[in-house]
Amino acid sequence: MVQKYQSPVRVYKHPFELVMAAYERRFPTCHLIPMFVDSDVINEENCEDGSIHKIERRCKLDVDAPRLLKRIAGVDYVYFIQKNSLNHRERTLHIESHNETFSSRVIIHELCCYSVHPENEEWTCFEQSASLDIKSFFGFESTVEKIAMKQYASSIKKGKEIIEYYLRELEEEGVTYLPQWSPCLTSPTKPMVSVVHPVLPITPTIIIEAPPESMNETQLCKEGSSPPGSLNDALVTSQDDKLDADYIKRYLGDLTPLQESCLIRLRHWLQETHKGKIPKDEHILRFLRARDFNIDKAREILCQSLTWRKQHQVDYLLDTWSSPQVLHDFYTGGWHHHDKDGRPLYILRLGHMDTKGLVRALGEESLLRHVLSINEEGLRRCEENTKVFGRPISCWTCLVDLEGLNMRHLWRPGVKALLRIIEVVEANYPETLGRLLILRAPRVFPVLWTLVSPFIDENTRKKFLIYAGNDYQGPGGLVDYIDKEIIPDFLGGECMCEVPEGGLVPKSLYRTAEELENDEIRLWTETIYQSASIFKGAPHEILIEIIDASSVITWDFDVCKGDVIFNIYHSKRAPQPPRKDPLATHGITSPAGNNVQLIDKSWLLGQDYSMVESPFTCKEGESVQGSHVTRWPGFYILQWKFHSMPACATTNLPRVDDVLATLQVSSHKCKVMYYTEVLGSEDFRGSMTSLESSHSGFSQLSAATTSSSQSQSCSMISR
Repeated sequence: MVQKYQSPVRVYKHPFELVMAAYERRFPTCHLIPMFVDSDVINEENCEDGSIHKIERRCKLDVDAPRLLKRIAGVDYVYFIQKNSLNHRERTLHIESHNETFSSRVIIHELCCYSVHPENEEWTCFEQSASLDIKSFFGFESTVEKIAMKQYASSIKKGKEIIEYYLRELEEEGVTYLPQWSPCLTSPTKPMVSVVHPVLPITPTIIIEAPPESMNETQLCKEGSSPPGSLNDALVTSQDDKLDADYIKRYLGDLTPLQESCLIRLRHWLQETHKGKIPKDEHILRFLRARDFNIDKAREILCQSLTWRKQHQVDYLLDTWSSPQVLHDFYTGGWHHHDKDGRPLYILRLGHMDTKGLVRALGEESLLRHVLSINEEGLRRCEENTKVFGRPISCWTCLVDLEGLNMRHLWRPGVKALLRIIEVVEANYPETLGRLLILRAPRVFPVLWTLVSPFIDENTRKKFLIYAGNDYQGPGGLVDYIDKEIIPDFLGGECMCEVPEGGLVPKSLYRTAEELENDEIRLWTETIYQSASIFKGAPHEILIEIIDASSVITWDFDVCKGDVIFNIYHSKRAPQPPRKDPLATHGITSPAGNNVQLIDKSWLLGQDYSMVESPFTCKEGESVQGSHVTRWPGFYILQWKFHSMPACATTNLPRVDDVLATLQVSSHKCKVMYYTEVLGSEDFRGSMTSLESSHSGFSQLSAATTSSSQSQSCSMISR
């Protein structure tokens, strides 16, 4: 299995020529890299005007591997081939290296590039990527892999230190500026080749240390899941798609090189397969942290969460959700300043909350919506605090006061609602809780904890601090985490807290079960998208009547489960009203009217109706936006039909990338989520831009977008 690594862009705030002078000082030997023994020039080329110089070297390394491994391998030195191409005119240095020793057993390939910063020509960028493919190594494959990964992590930092060391050395010698190359400065007798030296950050240190004690970091960058492509792809993406090392440290925090690599590669995968708005880097990083930087697992839960966000329009929740008055009056929670680490602080007086009354007055779904709005507000506050405090703040602190908690809080429907909320939040807001302070826990608390703790992720449970009685007031208590000046008055502090005190919800506000059910249906269907199920022999069809020719039918749909075939038909006459139970003959109960068939079985294609677009197959997980310019008035039928081939059998991504395959629960059922709109031809362009950028929100990951040909078929404009 090929392991791939990608570092962020490192920026030296020095001109390219000065960085090259520092780079040259590492050759022929460098005391900072003692294992670099020697190198021989085996090929050298120089263009006529001297602007491009290429040199190939064979580098000899003193391997500091375990003695047993050396004896088994039968070598004391490892040789690498390194090819450098220095372009003075374009101010770039490209470095490619690979191992010569054990090349039939282990393939190490590295690419590095020095270039001018795109926004400041007085700065220099450095990019680095590598791949490792261990085919066999005398039964020590895992040992070699662990050593290589550890050395990759340490060598990135070491490489930057070496350049900075020689830059300081140049400065001490009074060299602070070197002129840019020009043809008139080129000297045939002293070509630039004499000072170009091999890159050493990774390749000389691939196998030099004993393996780490655990496999944790080995699991960080398991590949086998990135879209196919050469390693060069990592260094040719547009500058806007790249992550800068300084940006990561400033806004995301201190990450290890392997963690940086996981973030960059998952982000790059999203850019290739995700149609619509890309999640923020902080959002991607939370899912990686939740799965210990296992890319495959993080990708799976992130894809599911993005689908959920789009289906329920969660991205617009803060703008569209208005809390009912009963929540303002009786929901005992609210934001209150920040803790000592700068994290937003949320206070919940759970012991004062009438959970039964809120559930009876609002229903489970309204409470869930409210909690989701709290989480969305928390994300927004984290971004604001990151700017205010000048350091990455990605999570918040929650303080839960349990004074007053008693058996009435264990009302079964209330606990059920709580468990549902925990489940949704855990799945879609991982690593957003930095610390949970539980204060004044009464005797009944262990009962509640026994009920809810199994639904809380183990990493989240480790962030819980529980205080009984007044223990929170002493050393190691609340003052260790919250400044004394902002401790709420009801906890013995002097700061007035605006969190409602709660109380019993009047029974006059209670609603009937039917009213609650209708409200809950309304809440989760208040979206421009509709859902439909597709079965074998029972396609889903929608009817669009067109009065004016040259109108534009637009669509945006996600294939949530299974594979479907999408068709568009035209008929001069209206189909009959849909049958009440189109699935009855198949022995399947139609799910709540979300499957509609319009084309009568007696209709003949080419006589009663005609196909106006070529059908195409859409894979599970794809998001498709497209349009059709109508030629005739009449009735147009959009049809989604079951495709019998398994969802992951013909995917154009590697099997491991079929992240939604595990969602299939039935081989005879597909599900789509769709939105359609009819536009006038004169309004088409602007409206479609709005549709793709706003209506789609966090669009479902789309394999179609990775292929230009597939994109054309999935975003059809009628000929």
